[in-house]
Amino acid sequence: MKKRLMALTLAAAMCVSMAACGNSSKGGSSSSADSKGGDLTYSGTELGKDTDLKADITFFNNRTDMDSDDYGGTTWKQYIAEFNKEYPNIKVTVTTDTNYADDALTHLQSGDYETVMMIPAVDKSDLSTYFMPYDSIDNMNKEINYANTWEYDGQVYGVPYTATTQGIVYNKKVFSDAGISGLPTTPEEFIEDLQKIKDNTDAIPLYTNYAAGWTMGAWDAYIGINATGDPKYMNQELVHTKNPFSDPGDDTHAYNVYKILYDAVSKGLTEDDYTTTDWEGSKGMLNSGKIGCMVLGSWAYPQMEAAGDNADDVGYMPFPMTVNGKQYAASGADYSYGINVHATDEQKKAALIFVKWMTDESKLSYNEDGLPVSKKDNSTKLDFKGVDIEQDEAALDGEEDYLNDMNSESELNINNGGNDKIQAIVEHASKGDESFDDIMNEWNKKWSDAQEANGIEVK
Repeated sequence: MKKRLMALTLAAAMCVSMAACGNSSKGGSSSSADSKGGDLTYSGTELGKDTDLKADITFFNNRTDMDSDDYGGTTWKQYIAEFNKEYPNIKVTVTTDTNYADDALTHLQSGDYETVMMIPAVDKSDLSTYFMPYDSIDNMNKEINYANTWEYDGQVYGVPYTATTQGIVYNKKVFSDAGISGLPTTPEEFIEDLQKIKDNTDAIPLYTNYAAGWTMGAWDAYIGINATGDPKYMNQELVHTKNPFSDPGDDTHAYNVYKILYDAVSKGLTEDDYTTTDWEGSKGMLNSGKIGCMVLGSWAYPQMEAAGDNADDVGYMPFPMTVNGKQYAASGADYSYGINVHATDEQKKAALIFVKWMTDESKLSYNEDGLPVSKKDNSTKLDFKGVDIEQDEAALDGEEDYLNDMNSESELNINNGGNDKIQAIVEHASKGDESFDDIMNEWNKKWSDAQEANGIEVK
């Protein structure tokens, strides 16, 4: 398998940095039954039936925090205990990993991997090699939101465990103490508010989380719908766009997303020494009011709430960008449950029941302040009043790998672990040795060269 990461919104930024556990038992040997037929489908799985089914399955995922009894929310142990009240004979062994994005790929490459796992960044054409199809895209669209996230050739191979949107986690008390009465809607207003925090409080206005690396790559997620208002931009238009990192002159698009970070650092509105940032420590710092805000997906919101005694002070706001008088927010699936194609029929059936129960009955997505996945429950704690929440449209037929190819050739790795390039913005802004426009010109050159190398039409 090619170890190329899929260019999916928020993919790498969603890994939680906590203590890892050891490996669990694996999925089992293959049976001859066709997983597309019979009741081995998502739509054919009816909760409340087959409660006497006996099977042992394993579950590998990135949420190490949920594997700890100290987690402020509902733990994996608690979810499985509730699951076993209805399905007492399905034993679910959970394993988590701090380096999940890489280690999950290693598990797949070994050929001996868990019954259920969060699908790592594999090429969609390789999905059927590792995972069984849940159902057709038409059937899955009736069951869940974001069904097309891991769809290939009409079949769906992943069910999101939650869905997120893109904004900024912030401390409401810090903003109030700084004299900020309304949330910013433009880059200029945001920088002005950060300055107010610096002038009127002891909090760090914007915490970069530079040292963690992957938190820097999270900035890429904002250059699509948030910055353009266009659901087609990220997966259909970006690869064809000439000089996508140029200033459009209206405070929108990628240029102005990244410029927020450059300006904040250059104006001294971030931590004093970016090399000493601490991801785990930042959660409690924001909760207690030592940090004003951080640019992270909504997946981080519940973690900040649970990191101290001041959950009510933690808020989540839209990204400060307005397109033609309207604010937008991108939504997308977080990691998705995949089921081992080589598992036995009993394990597949048990895994389908487990995944559907987690999706329809567990309230996990709601508990984690996520957007709804199940079509049966549209509840969410997130409230973006007046903001259009949109989902990126899929790549055009025949262009599914274009963004991967562009990322590989340009080495910019948009939404693909491009941590280094964002860290470089912080470095240059801090040192003052390279202007922001010079950085963007370099990126445009790399992008143009990659378009030419891959024979991609520029529009």
